[in-house]
Amino acid sequence: MEKKTDMRETFDVVIIGSGLGGLVSANILAREGKKVCVLEKNNQFGGNLQTFVRDKSIFDTGIHYIGGLAKGQNLYRYFDYLDIMEDLKIKQMDPDGYDMISFDGVDIEYPHAQGYDNFVTQLTHYFPEEAEGIKKYIDKVRDTCYNFPLYNLKLGDRYYGEDLLTLKAKDFIDTVTQNETLRAVLAGSNLLYAGDPDKTPFYVHALSVNSYIESAWRCINGGSQIAKLLVKRFRNLGGTIHKYQEVNAFNFEQDTLVSVTTTKGDVFSGDTFISNVDPKLTLQIIGKDRFRNIYYNRIQNTESIISSFSLYLVFKPGTFPYVNHNYYHTQSIDKVWTTQNYTQESWPEAYLISMNEDRKHPGYADNLTSIAYMRYEETKPWEDTFNTVAVKNDRGEDYEAFKQRKIEAYLKEIEKKFPNIRECIQSVHTSTPLSYRDYIGCYEGSMYGFAKDAESPMKSFLSPRTKIPNLLFTGQGLNMHGVLGVTISAVVTCGELLGKDYLLNRITSTLEEKEKQRTA
Repeated sequence: MEKKTDMRETFDVVIIGSGLGGLVSANILAREGKKVCVLEKNNQFGGNLQTFVRDKSIFDTGIHYIGGLAKGQNLYRYFDYLDIMEDLKIKQMDPDGYDMISFDGVDIEYPHAQGYDNFVTQLTHYFPEEAEGIKKYIDKVRDTCYNFPLYNLKLGDRYYGEDLLTLKAKDFIDTVTQNETLRAVLAGSNLLYAGDPDKTPFYVHALSVNSYIESAWRCINGGSQIAKLLVKRFRNLGGTIHKYQEVNAFNFEQDTLVSVTTTKGDVFSGDTFISNVDPKLTLQIIGKDRFRNIYYNRIQNTESIISSFSLYLVFKPGTFPYVNHNYYHTQSIDKVWTTQNYTQESWPEAYLISMNEDRKHPGYADNLTSIAYMRYEETKPWEDTFNTVAVKNDRGEDYEAFKQRKIEAYLKEIEKKFPNIRECIQSVHTSTPLSYRDYIGCYEGSMYGFAKDAESPMKSFLSPRTKIPNLLFTGQGLNMHGVLGVTISAVVTCGELLGKDYLLNRITSTLEEKEKQRTA
């Protein structure tokens, strides 16, 4: 039952949006004795952690696998501090190939394996002359991640190294080998971060893939369990959290932000406010007149990463074999870095496939999710429509016809790899850039927030501090995306309120105390 709130009370912190960044921030601050309220516009908490059910089959919105959850690894330690690690239901993926990289017309599926040495060993089977280059690549991934202190729960500045922000991912990968196929294999999972050959820094690539190389896991019954556990812990800490409370106004007294108003007309007052909503949308809600033009325009004009189209297939029981890995498939090795530039005829040029096992029929998949790039402009004819579970609307027959055309093109592409897939399908469902915009609250359905550019490395770096003294940002719109990246973003944001060194010392001392209790 929803906890009733006295609208007249003032909170220490009001958090707008219950995505992972908002929920982690809420838990950290509540643990430190802050009176915290979280406001969520939808009927489900969690943002990209949300799941949905079709034909009694559970699908993830955005969390298809998680890295770094083996004991002692970075995300394990953060989740352990948040008291959710022991209750997570997870399954480790294939150690010798959690991701398989493949291409049209090539029979081999190239593995990305768990464990640094194993990663080198497994790829060397297919590229025996390239062991030195593969090792050089894996060493660079490790060294790069080591240079981000919070990635490793260490005190220090945000990053070290002069070329860390300006080294391009494609440029470095091209230095480790002249073998075009190996280059494509090493970059083959770039749907993880929407890699651009002319812009994407190597650190984005390294931070995206490293935790999976350390250990890769599927969430049993979906990633929403992370949100549910964080909400439960937050409530146990005395926190207040509401669904169906979409913030549509920020209220000021002179230049001080004092409260927010929701579409229901409820007003929530606070001393500090944290937005887990996309920074562009946050500023649009507040209004341009509250900011200097240079600040407002810089954020609005910062490039957001492309959106996506997702295909969700429910299988007839016992028909489609389950595999304990993902597929990253690209039409050809020379397209690995450029599939965002698809044409209507060539789409989709690359896709990710992830599946869940049917527990009633072991060895077979219950469902399959496949994700491909899609530019927001394709859905512009319907951008004035809005549709969620909380606010039901029909986008019209033209939109349904558009989705059907995309489903057919997508299935034809997947059939190249799985020729018999159609006869296994029970039902087909989709998400478009508009779905992600409406449900997740990301600008134009952007997959991962702001695009990083090695040519202008500081342009897309966003401080959690805004030009409004008591308003902060958190989440994937800050600096890094993914479960680990967003968790770290929340720590950075909370560090602005609590003190960076103080918070990190609290986290590490809590972990040390928990370990003592376990071994006592």
